[in-house]
Amino acid sequence: MEEKEMSFVETMEYIDSLRAYGVVPGLDNMRRLCARLENPQDDLKFVHIAGTNGKGSVLCFLSAVLAQEGYRVGSYSSPAVADYRDTIQTGGRMISRAWLCRGMTRIRTACRALVEAGYPHPTLFEAQTALAFLYFKEKKCDIVVLETGMGGELDATNIVKSTVVSVFTPVSMDHVGVLGNSLAQIAWTKSGIIKAKGRAVSSQQEPEALEAIRLRCREQNASLTVTDLKALVKKKSTLAKQTFSYGERKNLEISLAGRYQTENAALAIEALDVLSECGYPVTDKALRAGLLGARWPGRFQILGTNPLFIADGAHNAAAAARLADTLGFYFRGEKLIYIMGMLRDKDHEAVIKQTCPLAGTVLTVPTPGERGLSAYELAGEVMKYHGDVTALDSVEEAVEIAYMLSGGKTPVIAFGSLSYLGKLMETVDNRNKKKK
Repeated sequence: MEEKEMSFVETMEYIDSLRAYGVVPGLDNMRRLCARLENPQDDLKFVHIAGTNGKGSVLCFLSAVLAQEGYRVGSYSSPAVADYRDTIQTGGRMISRAWLCRGMTRIRTACRALVEAGYPHPTLFEAQTALAFLYFKEKKCDIVVLETGMGGELDATNIVKSTVVSVFTPVSMDHVGVLGNSLAQIAWTKSGIIKAKGRAVSSQQEPEALEAIRLRCREQNASLTVTDLKALVKKKSTLAKQTFSYGERKNLEISLAGRYQTENAALAIEALDVLSECGYPVTDKALRAGLLGARWPGRFQILGTNPLFIADGAHNAAAAARLADTLGFYFRGEKLIYIMGMLRDKDHEAVIKQTCPLAGTVLTVPTPGERGLSAYELAGEVMKYHGDVTALDSVEEAVEIAYMLSGGKTPVIAFGSLSYLGKLMETVDNRNKKKK
């Protein structure tokens, strides 16, 4: 008997209930779930992206360029920043509420059948990944740009078989103990998305990480292309636009701020070149227009200009180092106002050490969920490295105090876990609307 379709409120409540099933590495349950849904992923082609930092930005560049060329492009990323539906998009437009309700009702039916058959209940990530496959199949996507969760080999997304190219952003020490206990082990786990006789493209990596990816390629008889940072020439960087050249391609432009974004763009270009060789050609015109038009929320995103208010999802040591480099470049000599929120299982001390030398004042906020770190715990960590820190009870309070302290002049930088940045972005947007 077919279940009654859930309303949007019921659907979001169901999605929230799935968080109770945690994170369970492995593909067995994902295979069973997709089998119940008639394996929609087998009718799709993928660009599969793994790494620690930069996955979302590279996905954004690839999706924008391919869409500009006229391909029907699906993109799947996580976590959501402003809206849950942002995780599943076609042609830059997020999944509709109606389709989310219809698809998730079907997912719920399949999950219940699995439990009744004696199998574990699928996790939230498994359910939403299966939903994405259903959606992309119905939309008849020519290519899907697919971001892994935290892993690779045992990640729910790795159920896919028809990967055109595997892409690797910089790998760093993240999810230690789950993915591995060394950089080489973590890179080996993430490189598990490489398919037999496939094509792989990687950014420049630490030597042990790159060697692990090379070994996996040899094991799978796959080819590997690595970005050449010597061929990357950064010409001009402003908060509105960056100009660079990569190899023979001169004077390319991107709108994403952050000094590291040109490296992400170079990786995307290499991946697009491989895609062209595999039957997905892209013209120079589409490449340039797609790179310039790419937008990605929560990555050195300017939320306001009076004062300058920036949000960035730097939540680990490597991302924090990149953020500090960018802040030092754009705001040399200034003492900034920080809003920080971190998850408990992240290396918040490393993030603090990288970023705090540039801070004048630090405001800490709580992050949601069981993994969230309280504002007071985070403030205690910050105090070891910076004397001017205040713990606040809410994001809304932090935004108001930041504006007050700024006086319309001192830049405000909100960073850390993406789990609170959506709320922060909404708060700043509402405040800006009231001021108009």
